[in-house]
Amino acid sequence: MPLTPRTKASRPKTVRIAVAVLATATSAALLAASAPQPAAPLGIGDRLFPHLGNPGYDVTSYDIAFTYHGDNSKPLDALTKIDAQVTAPLERVNLDFTHGKVRSVEVNGVPADFTTAGEDLVVTPHARVQPGERLRIAVRHTSDPVSGEVEGGWVRTGDGLAMANQADVAHRVFPCNDHPADKAQFTFRVTAPKGLTAVANGLPLAEERRADTTTWAYRTRHPMATELAQVSIGRSTVLHRTGPYRLPVRDVVPTKNRKELEPWLKKTPDQIAWMEDKIGRYPFETYGVLVADATTGFELETQTLSLFEKELFTRPEFPEWYVESIMVHELAHQWFGDSVSPGTWSDLWLNEGHASWYEALYAEEKAKQPLEKRMRYAYRLSDSWRAAGGPPAAPKGPRPGEKISIFRPVVYDGSALVLYALRQEIGRPDFEAVERAWVHTYRDGNATTADFVRLASEVSGRDLGGFFEAWLYGAKTPPMPGHPDWTSMPPEKKTAPGKK
Repeated sequence: MPLTPRTKASRPKTVRIAVAVLATATSAALLAASAPQPAAPLGIGDRLFPHLGNPGYDVTSYDIAFTYHGDNSKPLDALTKIDAQVTAPLERVNLDFTHGKVRSVEVNGVPADFTTAGEDLVVTPHARVQPGERLRIAVRHTSDPVSGEVEGGWVRTGDGLAMANQADVAHRVFPCNDHPADKAQFTFRVTAPKGLTAVANGLPLAEERRADTTTWAYRTRHPMATELAQVSIGRSTVLHRTGPYRLPVRDVVPTKNRKELEPWLKKTPDQIAWMEDKIGRYPFETYGVLVADATTGFELETQTLSLFEKELFTRPEFPEWYVESIMVHELAHQWFGDSVSPGTWSDLWLNEGHASWYEALYAEEKAKQPLEKRMRYAYRLSDSWRAAGGPPAAPKGPRPGEKISIFRPVVYDGSALVLYALRQEIGRPDFEAVERAWVHTYRDGNATTADFVRLASEVSGRDLGGFFEAWLYGAKTPPMPGHPDWTSMPPEKKTAPGKK
């Protein structure tokens, strides 16, 4: 209720003090309400990575230019351009970015203020942006290879660099909305000294040679998650061959190892044909194998160009069938994880469970390695895996400082075991129909565990909610359909696998 107006002189002293205090408090409250809040890291609320991704906009494309100066221990110069659609009123725009120096930021062609908060780059446009507006952000920055860390980003190779951005470290390389829920088109432009070769996701656009440097440009034809971005720079040879339906197949290998790797690389077209026979046409514009002279401890399904350690192909103790099945694992990810990407990181089992399933199925069909034997072994360990890492669709969060520790056995063979149980439950014809429907229905998009449960129920004509509730969220492994004699060992500690 407002005070009755009086002249200043006529007010009693106590009233004047009260009015002054009230006015001061009201002004302070109004100023606090209107003043900008301190910059803070945001996130879209992913259960496993709460600060990953950013609300308020949807990225449609990235155009990223890197200049590599020939020393893989020193920063690259970079320019990242982001086109996005605004989905909520924003006074600030948060981007995921860390481990690089930001030199300038423009928003819609106008210089913008910026600061950092946590692992976010916080940009303040000259005016609030509104839903439906187009947002164009240009960030000039460095992109720094970080030594002594295994968390990913740039991977130093024997002759240059490659990328390994899973699970949430693309923002160590370039500013982005670093969550698989926000897929976008990508263009890469890479400048490197003479004598080096640069390759990236997608197909080549242009190649410009100068006296001392060359610039390559590549573009994807399908949307891609930031964690699947790939740029390789090194003394490499690019090998070309043709896959099914005249699919361009391109491999990138250290030039010095070209001959010894060829026996493995020539297998890829037949592996693609095998996968297509199982679930339908390959979903992208090209595929190939990137062999890095580096020790990573894993292989990685970077979109259209899967990353492999050289030693996978050169260590004599690895049987041929094993190496081929790992190649198929990363190939299968092009459908499961790349084309159909998870809605959240808790849906990781859909990526790794399917890739492990087709890895095991390939080994059975091509090398007589029984699938049932592998699944029975997985069943024996399943309760231990669930105790250590959580159930398949509700995995435990990463260990402190070890973001890739979410890649535990329960999301590999522990999740392939769920698919085996599903096939046992609904029969092979319906199971294969579910698989084909999944990659067709959600191609180039995102999908969740709930989407898979719903689709499997629709295709099989059965309510599978109870079945999946037990298999995906139970602390204990349910009885295996058709195998009542299978038993699981008591929980015990297991080490995490290396492959991704």
